Amino acid sequence: MANLKPTEILLIVLVVLLLFGAKRLPDLAKSVGKSLKILKSEVKDLGDDHDTHAPSTPVAPTAATAPLQATTAEPVPVPVAPAYQVPAPRPQGANGVDRTQV
Repeated sequence: MANLKPTEILLIVLVVLLLFGAKRLPDLAKSVGKSLKILKSEVKDLGDDHDTHAPSTPVAPTAATAPLQATTAEPVPVPVAPAYQVPAPRPQGANGVDRTQV
């Protein structure tokens, strides 16, 4: 991407102008700018939330979280789907047309 020549850049700009039109380009640029601003703020908030909510010391389980912890070492049974059965072939006539009644 860094090896673009000036003629290639001009060609890309012309294609963008043809696709979007000169009237819609400022609106397109404004919406892209707003989207980038929102993305940056969300990424910053995500990093801030991760830093502020991370406990510095281990937290002991409370009565509210105790039922969520496993009480036995036995594996939990997983439901198994029934085996797939291939349907019987439909009767066909001599020319390969399906002859079943609807």
